[in-house]
Amino acid sequence: MMLRQFFLLCFMSIVLCLSSPGLAQGTEDQDVLKLLQATQLAAKKLSYSGTFVYQQGNQIRTSRITHGFDAEVEVEKLEILDGKPREYIRRNGEVSCYLPESKTIQVEKNLSQEAFPALLGEQARLLPLSYSIKKAQMSRVAGTECQVLTLQPKDEYRYGFRVCLEKNSGLLLGVQTMNPRNEVIEQIAFTQIAIGELEKSRFKPTYTNLSQWKTENLTVLANVNSGWQVKSLPSGFKKTLETKRIIPISANAAGNESAQAKVHQAIQMMFSDGLSTISVFIEPDSGDRTEGSLQQGAMTIMGRRQGDFWLTVVGEVPQAAIKQVINSIQLKK
Repeated sequence: MMLRQFFLLCFMSIVLCLSSPGLAQGTEDQDVLKLLQATQLAAKKLSYSGTFVYQQGNQIRTSRITHGFDAEVEVEKLEILDGKPREYIRRNGEVSCYLPESKTIQVEKNLSQEAFPALLGEQARLLPLSYSIKKAQMSRVAGTECQVLTLQPKDEYRYGFRVCLEKNSGLLLGVQTMNPRNEVIEQIAFTQIAIGELEKSRFKPTYTNLSQWKTENLTVLANVNSGWQVKSLPSGFKKTLETKRIIPISANAAGNESAQAKVHQAIQMMFSDGLSTISVFIEPDSGDRTEGSLQQGAMTIMGRRQGDFWLTVVGEVPQAAIKQVINSIQLKK
């Protein structure tokens, strides 16, 4: 889960228009779009808590989520249950990451959510342009009844999906990512889920004596215009955000450089077709990286040097989509 959360940032506003031009308007299509709308709203508006498992290739990771919505404030606590202990608490677009080993709290603002179960972005209403979406059988996830939808891709630039939506609220309970041979290559699903009001105390950090911890404020500048662009996006993908991350560099890592230079800046652009995402990261080239690609489950990562910059493209999409993106990244002149 954390590899996905590192590369893909979290939280998109909910906007659906069922009468958008270009979308099929049959009864079944409208029913499917209504289900997708309910799924978006449920992930944001409902109170729920549960444990979910994320399987990516041969890696399995377990997390616990507690989510609530109070007036206009969305609150979420995510606890990572495998490996080194850590947890994240999000209030709207501000995320605090608690790292008990170093007794550090890292705070980032202006983040947007794209994490389970809030996987559907603002482009969800356009999904029928890129996928053939059908209702399948009813099923169960974590003992809870759900409606299965299948999403079959219309081109080679995205994978297929099988999603399971809680039958009453539409909350996303599980997702399977399918390759062209209809094999599951990645999946994420609740193993335990409870929907209903939660005590406010459940959103507090697990750790005590936080006054003795150090706080690092990490800068995320939203809605920037960096001058970088992707000239040839795969069909159906639209840019949903562009940010600049300013990351402090420790004195040891910075060597003898001046204090003003002890930061690392990275541009991120995110593109979505409503479910699949591609992220582009652009940062100064340190000269010590090797160009190439890595595949882990549905996740493809590709890195390349371009002049004085290092480009990284990440997405849970086939390699053809990643190649098309990284080959068309340009700096406007």
